[in-house]
Amino acid sequence: MVPLRDENPTRITPYVTYGLIAVNILVFLFESSMMGTPYLEAFIRHWSIVPAQLTASFHGDPNYPLLYEGSTLITSQFLHAGLLHVGGNMLYLWIFGNNVEEQMGRVRFLLFYLLCGVLAALAQWFFAPESTIPSLGASGAIAGVMGAYILRFPQVRILTVVPLFIFFTTLQIPAIVYLGIWFVQQALYGLASFNTPTMVGMEGGGVAYWAHAGGFVFGAVLCPLFGLFSKPAIPNAGPDVQSPGGQLNLD
Repeated sequence: MVPLRDENPTRITPYVTYGLIAVNILVFLFESSMMGTPYLEAFIRHWSIVPAQLTASFHGDPNYPLLYEGSTLITSQFLHAGLLHVGGNMLYLWIFGNNVEEQMGRVRFLLFYLLCGVLAALAQWFFAPESTIPSLGASGAIAGVMGAYILRFPQVRILTVVPLFIFFTTLQIPAIVYLGIWFVQQALYGLASFNTPTMVGMEGGGVAYWAHAGGFVFGAVLCPLFGLFSKPAIPNAGPDVQSPGGQLNLD
């Protein structure tokens, strides 16, 4: 299922959401400029999280300074491994970020977003602390935004493309259903990765599902502390109101 937009208008210009999208796209374009050169792999490895190196920094290894390795918990959030990776992440941020930003306010939303990304990355690190595969992507931070969204706007309709045999159709699905299904999928894939030697787990590369599930949970838990419920939701934001709305671990 692919979301197209939510039926949830805003009364502000979500500058932080737009800014995050712009920075992610600009960094991806910079990565693309190095495509086919040896510099790209070095760039990705330098700014991504390498769990084994992060573990070593926690143990005081002088070869892996804690300040540098810890900084990758932030820098990795702005790296992506391909067009679909960055495109999918930015679509979700575009749809769900603006309303959460409006409720929290710009500064608190930015802090919330980055904190969710850090905690999501640590959740993935916890399950594979000795992995040498770089982990990168904005999905953990965006999952935190989605965890906040499901609590604040559970009944808002999400216009969604749904496969139907060999055809596709669009449905309006309540956020609590759409995001609830998304979260359960991430958690189940994470559990499956424990005993399945495929590309879904951290050791084999692929998708960092624990970062997704962890970011979602952390976002849901932390969002009240960042003022998600300090403002009333926009009245009539229901179905009748419409608005435009190498190996790596992809977060």
